[in-house]
Amino acid sequence: MRKIIAYPLSAIYYLLFGTSLVVFHVIQWICFNLFGYQAHKKSVDVLSFFLVVNTYVLGTRYKINNLDKLPEGVPLIIAANHQSLYDITTICWFLRKVHPKFISKIELGKGIPSISYNLNHGGSVLIDRKDPKQSLSAIREIALYIEANKRSAVIFPEGTRSKTGKPRPFAENGLKILCKYAPSAYMLPVTINNSWKMTRWGSFPLGIGNKIELTLHDPIPVKEMPFPELFEKTEQSVVRAIRQ
Repeated sequence: MRKIIAYPLSAIYYLLFGTSLVVFHVIQWICFNLFGYQAHKKSVDVLSFFLVVNTYVLGTRYKINNLDKLPEGVPLIIAANHQSLYDITTICWFLRKVHPKFISKIELGKGIPSISYNLNHGGSVLIDRKDPKQSLSAIREIALYIEANKRSAVIFPEGTRSKTGKPRPFAENGLKILCKYAPSAYMLPVTINNSWKMTRWGSFPLGIGNKIELTLHDPIPVKEMPFPELFEKTEQSVVRAIRQ
C-alpha cells in the first residue's frame, strides 16, 4: 500500500522539482551575470528552500542536530557520509550560512537546469574520477578558495553513495589535499541518516514518510592534530552516528 501511494505523490514531486530547476536556472543566470556572487548565492539559497519544501509532498521531514556547533567566519571542510541526492539539498539549505561548495563528479556539470549552472558558477568544483591528476588539482583549487574566502567545502569521502545506508570506507586523498591547502580550516564531521530511504525503490516511485536527519559533530581545527589522527577521528565521528 505504501508503495502504491508513493506513485502519484512522486509524480507530483517531480513536477514541482522540475519546475523549480527550470525557473531558478533563469533566476540564477540573471543574478550571477547582472549582480554578482552575493545575489547568485541568495538565488541558490531560495532554490534550496524550494527543493527541500518540494519533498514535503512525499511526507519527508527533517531534523538537524547540533546546528549550534556550526562555526562561522572560518574556512570549513564538511566531511559527510553520502546516501542520496537529498544529502546535497539538505546541506545546501540548512547549512546555507557557511556558503557550502561541493566537490562533484564532472557528469553533473552539463545538462541539468540550475544544478549544472550552480556547480559551474557558484564556487564548486567538478572532478573526473577517471583522471586522478585532474581530481586532485580541482580539490586543491577549492581548498585555496575556501581558505581565501572563509567558505566551506563539502566532501563525501566514501566517493560513491551508499544505497542501503551502510557506510563505505573513507578515502583519505581528498581530505588530505583540503587540509594541506586550507590550513586554517576546521574539519566538521557530519552524519546523514535516512536519506537513502528516499530512493529505496529507485528513482520512481520515491520513498515516502521519511525523516532525514543531519547531525553535526564537534568541529576540529585542521592544524590541531596530525592528518592521520584527524582522518581517523573524522571517520569515526561520522560512522558511529549512522543508524543501520
